[in-house]
Amino acid sequence: MGIFDDEPVKPSNVHTVGQDISLLSVDEIRHRIELLRSEIGRLEAELTAKGATKDAAEAFFRRM
Repeated sequence: MGIFDDEPVKPSNVHTVGQDISLLSVDEIRHRIELLRSEIGRLEAELTAKGATKDAAEAFFRRM
């Protein structure tokens, strides 16, 4: 928690693309790689789901 109650709490496991990583330990870098791989999997799953929805919509409107 911040010093004041209205200050937002910054999450500790956040990675920003392009941020300076020179001060991270080897374990912290490995942890970030695991987090990013997990996020890539989540994004790919969403992309697949959206592609299936788009394909179904296109097939529906081709029949009309």
